[in-house]
Order: sequence, then C-alpha cells, then structure tokens
Amino acid sequence: MAQSDSSPAARVVRVIGAGRAGGSLLGALAGTGTWRAAEAPLRGAPVRDAARDVDLLVIATPDRAIAEVASQVEPVASTVVAHLSGACGLDVLLGHPRRGALHPLMTLPDPVRGARVLRGAWFAIAGDPLVREVVDALDGRAFTVADEQRAVYHAAACVASNHVVALLAQVERLAHVAGVPFDAFFDIVRASVANAAELGPLRALTGPAARGDDATIERHLDALAPRERPVYVAMVDEIRRLAS
Repeated sequence: MAQSDSSPAARVVRVIGAGRAGGSLLGALAGTGTWRAAEAPLRGAPVRDAARDVDLLVIATPDRAIAEVASQVEPVASTVVAHLSGACGLDVLLGHPRRGALHPLMTLPDPVRGARVLRGAWFAIAGDPLVREVVDALDGRAFTVADEQRAVYHAAACVASNHVVALLAQVERLAHVAGVPFDAFFDIVRASVANAAELGPLRALTGPAARGDDATIERHLDALAPRERPVYVAMVDEIRRLAS
C-alpha cells in the first residue's frame, strides 16, 4: 500500500467521478491529515484497476451508472468499494468483497463549498466499517440506513433540501410582485427552521392554515397568479393535516 511521507498511517482514497459530491469529499478528506488522494482514471479511460493500491475506492457517478462502473472494476480483497448515493443500496456493488455506502446529508453546490460543509456533517452509512472511519476523520456524525429504507430516506433528504429551495423560489417570485426585498424573508425562514428543530414541526406551526383562518387563505388565493396557486394549495392541505 502506498503511503504518504508526511503521514505514514494515512489511508488512500481514489474517487471515480469527482464532480460536486466526489470533489467535495476529496477536498474535505485532504484537510484531515489522515487521508490522501490517489490519481483517478481520466474520464472515459478504463477503470479495471481502480481498486488497486488504495484503501477506499469511491464511485461518485450518477446513481444510474454506479452498478455499471462497479462491474468494470476488478475486485481487490483488501479494498473497500463505496458509493455516495442516498437512494442506492449495497447491491449495486455486487462482486466486491468489501462494500460500503457513504451519503452526505448535506447540499453540495460545488466542491469548494462542499469540502467546507462536509466537516461535521451527518452521513448515512452502510456496509464496511471503513466508511465510519471516513466520517470520524471529518468529525462527522453517522447513522445507518438499511438497503430497503434508503429510497425513503433519500426522499426525506430531497424534501429537506430541494423542496425547501423550490418553496423559497416561490417566495422570491411573490416578493417581487409585492415589491418586497427577497432578503427580508430569510429571518422568518431561519426562525421557522430553528423552532421546528427545537419544538418539533407541530408545535412550531403557525399561520392561517394552522389556526383555521379560511378567509385569509381565500384572500391569498385571489391575489396569487394562477401558476402559483397549486403549490400554495398543496402546502395549505399539508398544514391542515399536520395541525389536525
């Protein structure tokens, strides 16, 4: 096993597909002093030998390509092959004796920001114990997710991140129509999230739908453009369900 001159005990990681997620992980691990990166295959180059001379091979491709890429890599008994998918289980890595899943529960807009926010982040892990060593090296926190529950877990992650961003995009559009600065809404967003974290979603819930103020909701709907109403109505229905 190749070793670093500065840290004889350093683990070696290679990443196939070092985009936003893979690049973020490499950047975060580079700052730990306990991991170093091995050269990755060029895009389109054969990956047959990618598991050689490393402790961990991370396949950071889109989910649809993980199984195909993994099947092209010759298994190495001592190397852990892992993916960063939240929705996929360990079955996409069949054929490799040591398998792992390491999904960062964090939004990674680019490798620079991603490397920063991965320190101390939560990770959904499964499989080989080496993936927990990665989390520990990043001062992160880990929980395990069984293969059969990973799709539900990942759906929750998408709601927590992507759906929230989509709702904020609606806030931005409505604020523009009202002539109000978009930035003015972020304090109430942060307070709502903080209240939900401290009190739980039900106790943190406020607003006309939670208190049964249908007249105000009707005024909102009358004021909204037709394209904005379906999302608003869907969220009102969800708030009513939660409040009841």
